[in-house]
Amino acid sequence: MRIALLAHLRHPIAPPFAGGLEAYCWHLAEGLTARGHDVVLFASGDSDPRFSLDPVSPVHHEKRFPGLEHRGDAGLRAHVDAAYAAALDRIAAGGFDVVHNNSLSRLPLERRRTSTVPTLTSLHAPPYDALRWFVHDSPSPTHRLTATSSAHLAAWWPDGPPPEASVLPNGIDPAAWPFGANGDGSAAWSGRLTPVKGAHHAIAAARSAGLPLTLFGPIEEPDYWEAGIRPLLGGAIRYGGHLAGAALAAEMARASVFLFTPCWDEPFGLAAIEAMACGLPVAGFTRGAAREVVGEAGCLVPSGDAAALAAAIPAALAIPRNIPRERVLRLFTRDLWLDRCEALYAALHAGAAGRAGATLPPSPESRAAP
Repeated sequence: MRIALLAHLRHPIAPPFAGGLEAYCWHLAEGLTARGHDVVLFASGDSDPRFSLDPVSPVHHEKRFPGLEHRGDAGLRAHVDAAYAAALDRIAAGGFDVVHNNSLSRLPLERRRTSTVPTLTSLHAPPYDALRWFVHDSPSPTHRLTATSSAHLAAWWPDGPPPEASVLPNGIDPAAWPFGANGDGSAAWSGRLTPVKGAHHAIAAARSAGLPLTLFGPIEEPDYWEAGIRPLLGGAIRYGGHLAGAALAAEMARASVFLFTPCWDEPFGLAAIEAMACGLPVAGFTRGAAREVVGEAGCLVPSGDAAALAAAIPAALAIPRNIPRERVLRLFTRDLWLDRCEALYAALHAGAAGRAGATLPPSPESRAAP
């Protein structure tokens, strides 16, 4: 198939990834290309040049409009809207079989767009006012939507989703996150260094439990880093930097437990399955999709309770390391994810999700062990 992948523009789609959305789009482009599809990545012009790239904007907008993503800046909105409108015009004229929209923009949801090129929109954030109405108005035979977990789907449609909406969990390549048979007694944390990811709680819990902790990830909010994280570093608490996949996987495989501390309704939690693939059991907060993702591979406590998190660490450490790895292999591999993407594309290309021959593969929930 000829597939247009439409990405978010805040960061480049290139390693080391700024966050889960960037990793998602990169691995989607790489995986679909490897399966023989003709893939064009519509993203910022400073994204990975290994792909067939159609620049939506010359550079990612965090470079041109630093720190304005969540501040309602009129200049940023106008810039992003104009860039996406022009890109969608190119997609409409480009002979594509399907669009996979990961943009967080309202424009690809317009019916005049989705009726021209069948569109799959993957939602990557909790529901928010700027997009909610457009999402709810958009389902059609040529527009399907996915959430990354059942909790995420229910957040967008609390009264029940339409038939065009379904769960599409994230997936990773297990070979890129090799299993480590033994940990060194330390804890690891990985993610964007921003308050909603809760690294400060991980530090407090590790200190209380007496475990060394290393934080990994990009510093997204410098004020939070300077006031909330940097003063807490030292001794057994360290920052390991923003590492690319292979280096981060090696660090994860050496640790003994992963601390997962979402302070928002985390739609999925890609960092957790990366750590689980390396054999790390999880001690974390039960918020958003955490329970669906972690399951029997960890111990979860109420969000924001660092004392309870510290108390959960010994129980997590007692979980055999093969259990997290096996959960990922059963539910969250890249091949399962790509199989389901291809089935969704085929259903859209056929013109109706329920048409014969466009049946989706079983959902991960149906494959899960009771």
